[in-house]
Amino acid sequence: MTERKQKIRGFLETVVQEMSRFVFPGRCPVCDKVMRGKHRLVCPECLKTLCLVTPPWCARCGKKLMAEREFCQDCKEREHQFIRGRAVFEYDSIRKSLYQFKYGGRKEYAAFYADMTVRCLWEFIRAVSPDGLVPVPLSRSRHRRRGYNQSAVIAEEIGKRMHIPVFPDYVVRQKNTAPLRGQNLYERQNNLKNAFNIGQNVVKLKTIIIIDDIYTTGSTIDEVAATLKEFGAEQVYFVVMACGVGM
Repeated sequence: MTERKQKIRGFLETVVQEMSRFVFPGRCPVCDKVMRGKHRLVCPECLKTLCLVTPPWCARCGKKLMAEREFCQDCKEREHQFIRGRAVFEYDSIRKSLYQFKYGGRKEYAAFYADMTVRCLWEFIRAVSPDGLVPVPLSRSRHRRRGYNQSAVIAEEIGKRMHIPVFPDYVVRQKNTAPLRGQNLYERQNNLKNAFNIGQNVVKLKTIIIIDDIYTTGSTIDEVAATLKEFGAEQVYFVVMACGVGM
């Protein structure tokens, strides 16, 4: 899709969303209550409860650090496939919201996440100057169950706001991996081995930002980044909605 067509598409989608919001008021992505404000995406009171990732953060993975240093312990000890990444929220403050977005059908929350991403990470994304945004893919079975890929929905919303092409099918998940929650680093890496591949009939991108909802150990981002680099990507970064605290 050309940049001009994407801008037109983004404008039309925004018009439709505004009309829908007027007729069917959305829910606050934090407390999940219906909001009556015409242009409101979140309750003002709820916004105050969210914690943004502020300095100091790890210069590699973006995790919040409790002391002034360059890297978290994990990034000091382990080589990653990406150059650098950033997160918007501290995980604990947005955890319930992301769970509803991911498993509760609250697809509309993506608009708020994208607005906050643009507000907090505009300079980072523009400095990277990506050729495109690539969301972490879901397996077909999970996509059918949820009805959408949460990472792709976020990527589309960010792409519209920043006029960056989005490639939702650039990477495909060829292996239906077990849920990563509760697994240690070794188990996650083994689980994700050969899980991804490049989609069919895609153009080669040199600089890419991977989009996902949560960064934990980085195993998923690393595996996707490695797949992209094997296909010719030269610089791979990532943006996520939330991450934990670095040690």
